Amino acid sequence: MLPDLPSLIQTIGYVGITAIVFAESGLFFGFFLPGDSLLFTAGFLASQGFLNIFILIALTTTAAILGDSVGYWFGKKVGPFIFSRPDSFLFSHKRVEDASAFFAKHGPKSLILARFIPAVRTFTPILAGVGQMNYHTFLKYNVIGGILWGTGLPILGYFLGRLVPHPDRYIIPIVLLIIVVSILPVLREVFRKKKTNT
Repeated sequence: MLPDLPSLIQTIGYVGITAIVFAESGLFFGFFLPGDSLLFTAGFLASQGFLNIFILIALTTTAAILGDSVGYWFGKKVGPFIFSRPDSFLFSHKRVEDASAFFAKHGPKSLILARFIPAVRTFTPILAGVGQMNYHTFLKYNVIGGILWGTGLPILGYFLGRLVPHPDRYIIPIVLLIIVVSILPVLREVFRKKKTNT
């Protein structure tokens, strides 16, 4: 899929990018969507003239903030019922447990940190709702995280595309690197738990 990510973005355009960011930010079935690599690649394509960087970051930042807010209210209203369901393709107790541990460890600032961790990013706002976090506190950290993530990654892709000669040669390795870096915190936590249990 990665080699076709630029083509996918050009096909789905602003509407598709916005929908994916929104879904991955707060809808419990959006955990498998490629948020980090999508934002970076969209920013890269903006540097090549396929998208407008200002429209892109306005849409992605707004979608990230709104997605988290929907996730919060979803968690507050129906989270306990959803989390009592058995595992399925769209739901995994393991992912919820990982996000819950992350949330418990970092508190409200987890809403910022989780933006850069796949799967955890999706479930953290839902858990904030389940835990009845004060909404004003949630919204403050949600907005900060949404701006950093929804703006930062597209801008990174944009400037790299403008500064590096023949950037199209490096897009796939860079996207792979982003994926590896984004899952490192999850892997570190898994190894830490294994070491603790042995």
